[in-house]
Amino acid sequence: MSEALSALIEHLRGDLTLDRPERLRERVDALDRIERLSLYLSDTPDTLALSAGIAAQQSRLDAVNERLYRNLRDAIRRGDGANCLREWMPVAEHADTDTSIAQGEGYDHLDALLGGIAQLHEPADDVAALMPEMVFYQPTPARHIFDLIRRIAPGADDVVLDVGSGLGHVPLLVGACTSARCIGVELEPAYVASARAAAADLRLSRVSFIQADARAADLSQATVFYLYTPFTGGVLGEMLERIREQAQRRDIRLCSLGPCTQVLAAQRWLRAIDVELHSDRIAVFVPCGNDDPAF
Repeated sequence: MSEALSALIEHLRGDLTLDRPERLRERVDALDRIERLSLYLSDTPDTLALSAGIAAQQSRLDAVNERLYRNLRDAIRRGDGANCLREWMPVAEHADTDTSIAQGEGYDHLDALLGGIAQLHEPADDVAALMPEMVFYQPTPARHIFDLIRRIAPGADDVVLDVGSGLGHVPLLVGACTSARCIGVELEPAYVASARAAAADLRLSRVSFIQADARAADLSQATVFYLYTPFTGGVLGEMLERIREQAQRRDIRLCSLGPCTQVLAAQRWLRAIDVELHSDRIAVFVPCGNDDPAF
């Protein structure tokens, strides 16, 4: 294993293109490989030189990433986030139909990008135990958020409401990339505090976070609802009924990711925009209309 690690370090040392900001994916992949291979590195005198090389390359790649994150944070603070961040949006030959760029539930370099920009810190000890039918929190992968932005193109007249927003990845990225107003509704106070701090640091004045049970939150301004399966069963049913009531008053769109997509697809008052639905890709629904008996 030390031979593989030594070869990797030698390759990285000679690849000066990794210092280019746009090669984030390759840097993140390289850092991941170093970390994995280092787990099997024995602590012997023979590995001292290799350890020094590992530390040097990790510092080099981390420094390039930190400069990139800092430059993007500065761009967002001065209101130029949309132009800078959209350069990182995955490109498909046919954006409306190509699912290859936004499938799967894993994370990639775009999550490192969003994490580095927002500098979110997940509380370790202050998080309350989950209540029944609540789902363990995990953030929406950043590539899916970019897919959401491309698919629904929220504008200045839109209010995007993330139901169960956690640390705020969706409102923060949508707010930085578009002119829409974004609201995150989250029950866990520690998550809300972290998300609010990130929005304030990035000067995203149109992004806000509410600490509340989503079933009791004010939904009256939202034009786009987003759910990454924040809960199941009766709780999800209650939430969908509240959203249906809002749909009777104005035009809305309902977006989902994960297992709840199939629950939404079974709602008679909703119609999916896509012909084929995938639980591991953003799905977009619209109400059937007032002329439908189910509405």
